[in-house]
Amino acid sequence: MKEPAGLNQAALERELIADEPTGASTKDKPSLWTKFAYGFGSVAYGIKDQGFKYFLLLFYAQVVGLDSRLVSLAIMVALIADAFSDPLVGYWSDNLRSRWGRRHPFMYGAAIPIVVTYYFLWTPPDGLSQAQLFWYVVILSILIRTIITLYETPGAALAAELTQDYDQRSSLLSWRYFFGWSGGNIMTVVSFGLIFAAFSTEAIPNGQFNPEAYRVYALAACSIILISILVSSLGTHARIKDLPKAPPQRTLTLGIMFREILETFRSRSFAALFIASLLGYIASGLGAGLAFYFSTFFWGFTPMEIFYITAGVFLSAIIGAPIAAFVSRTIGKKRGAVIIGLVAFLGSPTPVFLRLVGVMPENGDPLLFPIIFVTTTLDVALIICYQILAASMLADLVEDAELRTHRRSEGLFFAAATFMRKWGEGLGIVVAGFVISLAGIATGAQQGEVSDLTLFRLAVIYMPVYLGFYMAMIFCISRYQLSREGHEENLRQLDERRQAPA
Repeated sequence: MKEPAGLNQAALERELIADEPTGASTKDKPSLWTKFAYGFGSVAYGIKDQGFKYFLLLFYAQVVGLDSRLVSLAIMVALIADAFSDPLVGYWSDNLRSRWGRRHPFMYGAAIPIVVTYYFLWTPPDGLSQAQLFWYVVILSILIRTIITLYETPGAALAAELTQDYDQRSSLLSWRYFFGWSGGNIMTVVSFGLIFAAFSTEAIPNGQFNPEAYRVYALAACSIILISILVSSLGTHARIKDLPKAPPQRTLTLGIMFREILETFRSRSFAALFIASLLGYIASGLGAGLAFYFSTFFWGFTPMEIFYITAGVFLSAIIGAPIAAFVSRTIGKKRGAVIIGLVAFLGSPTPVFLRLVGVMPENGDPLLFPIIFVTTTLDVALIICYQILAASMLADLVEDAELRTHRRSEGLFFAAATFMRKWGEGLGIVVAGFVISLAGIATGAQQGEVSDLTLFRLAVIYMPVYLGFYMAMIFCISRYQLSREGHEENLRQLDERRQAPA
């Protein structure tokens, strides 16, 4: 891109400020349809996310036969590639100039590639060696994570553009997280309720361990992913004309790009939120990566019982999303995140601890399933609430950074959110793989083939690691400083700046 002749940095900033919208349209309350379309777009990421969190380790380690440590290493290699793609995609979408705005070209362009790559992840060729399987997972994981970034980062960044209102952002992101959790959960529920049941045979009594079941899963998942992306992209297309425009054309080098990325993120509140979210997602990924190991081996649940527990996430999303909006209006986002986080992240390991001290009913007891169902549903509801509040806190930092840099950087901030989520949950799955290895669960082990001593080691290793990540997360998020009053003051100063003569 060429820089206009004679345009120095001060003039460039004045032009950028003059070119910004007044903000009148973006401060309005988004319509119900806009909230639905924006929120429904997260179904695509939710399906990919739950597939990676809940099925990937189990599928390749117990069904395909790849060493769990190699699965974890493959995910780690893909995460390293994410470290470069996420900020670059965010910066690119902030500066893209097109007749379809800054975000939608990425959203449309990612639809077909993500569907193709996600399908092949679950249908590896037969006869591959351990090394070949490892590289197969590495290459496809990198492709999938990069392509989903091209969609999710610009798509999620619309939250900070569709409204600037402190509470409306929490409302808008409640829709996003509701569909991300409940929509993504559809495939998990369908898998246990229909697909795994249909592929249970005499040779493989539990269809969860039948490789053919995952081919059907892949076809169904890819169809819903495609629908989600198209509904969100087309449903928000009419708002393109109201959204902030890209900055004026200028010469961009790698040096300029990385300098501006660092300038945007130079904030104590951002650092606190970034580290807190990363720690929280690591714990979430760890819990998710071990969820079906605990359900299948530790609690001894049947596929249908796991189906009902997984279906409970729909109730969790219905409960958690409105709680987040209420908490934002009443006690504020930061205080709410700390309180909700403290309660929520004790929920998952508590039943495991009670089993170890002999309080929980034994496997097969009719009381065990309802206890785990209720505690899991409520725990996930509070985790969803916490994640919504944290995402809304991140959106409020857009204007805070704009005051310092004279640039709107929604894409960069939501690239950071995508990075935190993918890296955190990916690292959590990596940790889960090593926890499984340390506990001594053999590759290819079926239900009923894991000893009590091995399950005891699994629980004893899992609990302190899980709680350690979450307690560190709560401490970090308490360092966040931007309040409702601070956000409204940022908006006031930006309005004054836009109205001032050049």
